[in-house]
Amino acid sequence: MEPISLPEPGIPAGNSSPVAQEKFHVLVGVTGSVAALKLPLLIAELLKIPGLEVKVITTERAKHFYNTQEIPVTLYGDEEEWQLWKGRSDPVLHIELRRWADLMVVAPLDANTLAKVANGICDNLLTCVIRAWDLSKPLLFCPAMNTAMWEHPITARQVEQLKGFGYTEIPCVVKKLVCGDEGQ
Repeated sequence: MEPISLPEPGIPAGNSSPVAQEKFHVLVGVTGSVAALKLPLLIAELLKIPGLEVKVITTERAKHFYNTQEIPVTLYGDEEEWQLWKGRSDPVLHIELRRWADLMVVAPLDANTLAKVANGICDNLLTCVIRAWDLSKPLLFCPAMNTAMWEHPITARQVEQLKGFGYTEIPCVVKKLVCGDEGQ
């Protein structure tokens, strides 16, 4: 089945313009880590790449860390998932997004969402897209959490679980954290 173009939030499906086939589609997932502060910078850098089209899925907690007005691409959240679908023949947003995307990057991936994905929980738009992800396409994840959370034994198991699904980890960096701690 040929992917359909996604409507912008608040625009009925029949009124959206076709997606240019020559573009490479990157879907960015952002979760409630303080590292979500860098979402505007990440999007700005991605948009410098010619031929790239970017859309963002945000969790509700991630919205605490950035100004949505600073994101110059389509931003989807849980609300759009439920507004778009009215009846049986309507598109299902998490399925349409996974069809649209050529690549998914979850940056940052907080400890909460890491645990959800590792255990198959899909209770928001982002985790539903990840659960429905086409495993023939790349999914990159960037864990970001306090060092104490990162060093907890369950974290390593959950990261390995995601790698076992075929997802690619972008490793943590060592730096001074927002809380003042230094570490990964």
